[in-house]
Amino acid sequence: MTTSPALTVRTITAAQHLDFIRTLPSASFLQTPAWGEVKSEWRRESVGWFDPQQSLVGAGLVLYRQTPLVKRYLAYLPEGPVIDWACEDLAGWLAPLSAHLRRQGAFGVRMGPPVLARRWSAEAVKKGVADDAVRTLGDVAPDERSQRGAQVVSQLRALGWQQQAVDGGFSAGQPQFNFQIPLTHDGVSRTEDDLLKSMNQQWRRNIKKALKQGVAVTTSSAADDLKAFHDLYAVTAQRDHFTPRPLSYFQTMFRALAAEEPDRIRLYLAHHEGTLVAATVWVRVGGHTWYSYGASSTDKREVRGSNAIQWAMMRDALATGADVYDLRGITETLDPDDPHIGLIQFKVGTGGEAVEYVGEWDLPLSTVVYRAFAFYMRRRSGSGRR
Repeated sequence: MTTSPALTVRTITAAQHLDFIRTLPSASFLQTPAWGEVKSEWRRESVGWFDPQQSLVGAGLVLYRQTPLVKRYLAYLPEGPVIDWACEDLAGWLAPLSAHLRRQGAFGVRMGPPVLARRWSAEAVKKGVADDAVRTLGDVAPDERSQRGAQVVSQLRALGWQQQAVDGGFSAGQPQFNFQIPLTHDGVSRTEDDLLKSMNQQWRRNIKKALKQGVAVTTSSAADDLKAFHDLYAVTAQRDHFTPRPLSYFQTMFRALAAEEPDRIRLYLAHHEGTLVAATVWVRVGGHTWYSYGASSTDKREVRGSNAIQWAMMRDALATGADVYDLRGITETLDPDDPHIGLIQFKVGTGGEAVEYVGEWDLPLSTVVYRAFAFYMRRRSGSGRR
C-alpha cells in the first residue's frame, strides 16, 4: 500500500480521460467518457487527479443529477472513480474530489469503489443453495476475504462516507454482488476445454443440445438487428416483470461506445431456423468483458439459445485475451423460494465465482439539501415510480 502525494482535481477533456483509461489493464465501462453520452439525462464531467508534477494519475466520470427544486446536484461516479484504491491515505484522493464537486454545485457525492470485499467459488454457492439453513451468501463462508476491501471500508467510514443500503443484493445504483468467470489462471489464459470442464453437467449438455439443434450465433451492428434485439428484450421484460429501457437508449449506447473504441460493444444474436431465440449485449474495456443486457424468447426455450449465446461470448472474450467474463449482477439471496434464485443458479452453472464489492457510498456536502433529496427519493420510490 502507498500514501498519496499532494493531489489536485480538475476537469479534463474526454480525450484525456480516454487516454488514461487506455493505459490501464481494465476499468468499468461505466467510467468511460462514452458512458456519459449514454446517460444523456444527466449532466456529465470527466475529472482528473494530478500529482505535483502535473501528471494525470487518476480519472473519473461524474454524472450530476439535479434536485427537483433547486439547482444543486448529486454527483455520482458509478463503479468509480479510477484511482489508487490501495493507497493508505484515501483522504488525499477523495478530499480534492469533494472540494471540486462542491464548487460544481454538488450537495453530495455517491461513488462505487471498484474494490472486492469477498469471493465465493461456484461450489460454495451450490452448497449454500442446497443447505436449508442458508438464506444468503453472507451465511456461507467465503473462499476469500479481501484485506484491501476491509481497509477501504474502514477508511471511508472514518472519513464520513455512508454506505448505501442494499435490498436483496441490488442497491439503488449498481449491483454489489456479481458473478464472474476468471479467464486466466496464474497469468496464463485458460482454454475453451478448461472452461467447459468447469461448467456443471447441465450447462455442458445444453451447449451441446443447442449445437445439435442448429442454433446459430452471430454478431451484428446493424440498426435493424438492434430493433430485433429490443423487440425480444421487451418480451423478456414482460415475462420477467421488469421495466424495459426504450430502443433509443440502446441506439445511443451502441453509437457512443462504438465511436469510443472499435470493439467496445457487440450485439450477439442466436437464431434457430430463422427465429431469433436469444440476443445479448457484450462490452469490453481492456481485459474485462461484460454480459451487459440479455433477452430470450419464451418459445423454443428447449433449443437452449441462452446457453449457446453465452458460450459464444465467453469464447470471444477468451479470443480477445480478456482476464474476466463478467455476468454482472446477482442478488445475495440463496433462499430456494426467492424468485431471484433461478438467476443465480443459471450463472453458477458456468463454474465461475460470486464476488461482492464494497458497495456504494455517499458523502453529504450540504446536510440539509442531502436529507431533503433523500426524503424526496424515498417518497418517489414508495409511489412506485422508476
